[in-house]
Amino acid sequence: MASSAPHFISLIFTLLLLLPTSRAATFTFVNRCDFTVWPGILANAGNPTLGTTGFELPKDTSRSFLAPTGWSGRFWGRTSCNFDGSTSGSCLTGDCGSGQLECNGAGAAPPATLAEFTLGAGGMDFYDVSLVDGYNLPMIVEGTGGSGQCATTGCSTDLNRQCPPELRVGEGDACKSACEAFGTAEYCCSGAYGSPNSCKPSVYSEMFKAACPKSYSYAYDDATSTFTCTGADYTITFCPSSPSQKSSSFPTPTTPDTTSQGYGSETGIESESGSGSGSGSEYGMGYSGASGTDMLGRGASTGSESGSGSGEAMLADGSWLAGLAMGDSARAVSLPSIILFLVTFLVILSSLFL
Repeated sequence: MASSAPHFISLIFTLLLLLPTSRAATFTFVNRCDFTVWPGILANAGNPTLGTTGFELPKDTSRSFLAPTGWSGRFWGRTSCNFDGSTSGSCLTGDCGSGQLECNGAGAAPPATLAEFTLGAGGMDFYDVSLVDGYNLPMIVEGTGGSGQCATTGCSTDLNRQCPPELRVGEGDACKSACEAFGTAEYCCSGAYGSPNSCKPSVYSEMFKAACPKSYSYAYDDATSTFTCTGADYTITFCPSSPSQKSSSFPTPTTPDTTSQGYGSETGIESESGSGSGSGSEYGMGYSGASGTDMLGRGASTGSESGSGSGEAMLADGSWLAGLAMGDSARAVSLPSIILFLVTFLVILSSLFL
C-alpha cells in the first residue's frame, strides 16, 4: 500500500491544478431613463436563470446579478408596462408574451434593443448590442475590471426620433428592423440570402449603423460589432447620457446577495452621467426567442429555449467543491483555505497508506 500513496497524492495535486480559476461575472442594470424600465432576461438553452427573468427597474436605480462562468443569454428593456398587483400584465415594447412580470423563458417581441453575452468561451467573454431585431431603447454595455480590449459598445442615440415612417411603431415608441417590417429574404438574410456573401447591408441597416457604429445593424454585421473581454463585470445602462463616459461618481453597486433569491441588489443613483461598454460575438449565441431570426440571421423558433434552474440552486447545498466544479465563484472561497483543506486531507491519507 505504501507504494501507492505517492501516486495517490500526485493525483490529488493534479486535480487541484485542474480546478477552474475563473470567476462569476456581475451584471449591473442601470436605468437613467426618465421613466421606469422593466428589463427582461433570457438564458440560452442549457443555462441557469439568474434568479429572475424579468423585473421592474425604476428611474435612477440599479440592480445587480451574478452569472456563472460559461453563462450565455440576452437582456433587453421593456417599456410602458402595466402590471397589476398580481404582477400580471403586458408591455408596449419588448414584451415577452408571458403576461407576467417574469418572462419565464420567453424572448422579446421585436422591435427591441438586445444586449447579448457568452461568458468564458475559450477563456474570453463575447458580447454585443444588437439592432437586428429592431430598436426600442438606447442601451450601452461597459466592461470593468477585465483584461483585453473590453470596448464600450451599444447605441446611445434615440433612433425612435429618426425612424422612417415605414419602420415606426405607434407614435415613435420603437423602430422595426427591415426584416420585421417587410419580411423578405433579402432583408432577413434567409433563403438565397442566407450567407455573408449574399446578404449585404440595406439602406435601413446602414441608417442604424450610421447612428450606432458599434451595434449589430443586420445579421452578418460581425466585423465591427463583436467584442471580447476577459474576467470583467458588466454594466448595462438604459438611456445613457454618453456612449463612452465612465462616471467616477457613479456609486459602486451593492455586492450581490448570493444567499437570496435572484442574487439581486438595488441601489439608488446619484450621478447624472451614464456609462457602458460591451461587445458582440457570434460565438455561442444561437438564441431562440420571439424574433424570427437570431443575431446571425439564422432561423430562430418562437417560444422558450431557456435553461432551467436558478443560480441560487447551484450552491444551495453549501458545497464549495460543487461550486468550483461548475466554475461558479458566487460563494467566496480563498485559495489558502482550499490548500489547507487539501493538505490536511493528504496528511490523513498518508497516515493510512504509510
